[in-house]
Amino acid sequence: MSGVSLRINPIEESVSLKARIYASLKQAITEMNIYSDDAELRLDERELSQKFGISRTPLREALAQLDQEGLVRIVPRRGIYIVRKTKAEILDMITVWAALESMSARLATKEATDEELAGLHLLVDQFSQDDMARRMGEYSDANIKFHQAIIALGKCPLIEEITKGLFIHVRAIRQRTIFEQDRARRSIVDHKEIIAALEARDTERAERLVREHTLKLREHVERHVDLE
Repeated sequence: MSGVSLRINPIEESVSLKARIYASLKQAITEMNIYSDDAELRLDERELSQKFGISRTPLREALAQLDQEGLVRIVPRRGIYIVRKTKAEILDMITVWAALESMSARLATKEATDEELAGLHLLVDQFSQDDMARRMGEYSDANIKFHQAIIALGKCPLIEEITKGLFIHVRAIRQRTIFEQDRARRSIVDHKEIIAALEARDTERAERLVREHTLKLREHVERHVDLE
């Protein structure tokens, strides 16, 4: 059984080749569950070049940029590796995310339209606790989108920008843990309560529920996840 690896689509030559390779690699890393036990973290330069259908020079330039941003680590004479954070770093990231997302929820009760808030139902109402086992992949994606949507509904560009730097790792750890310890079933209940608070424009309750919901993830990671 093969491990979790990047899904690369070939791209054509262009004047912005390095930028397109960089964007494609970053998206692939973002979409990959890098904290899965069987995640393939080592990147093969020759294989990537073949998958993209390009020469190695622009690929190396793109990888160098990702290395500068801390998404990959280039180790001389050893290879290129996708960076995983330590458990302590992940716990800090989740704490910061809880603060930012809960503030976004607070802002959303004042800034988001009724129609925008109603859109959250599309990410929650289609799932029931009974069919969770059958639709695990779908719910995992919807769960991530729900939290992104809360950030967006706050309509604070700086919060959105800061959370982009946390997203790859927080998304991956949510993806890894969502079906552990019955978290998926409990998260549906939490999400519905959050939506109700937002639609009621109950600022204090919406902020508290979102913060507590994310801190449950932190507690789970601290108690049950080994990232060392």
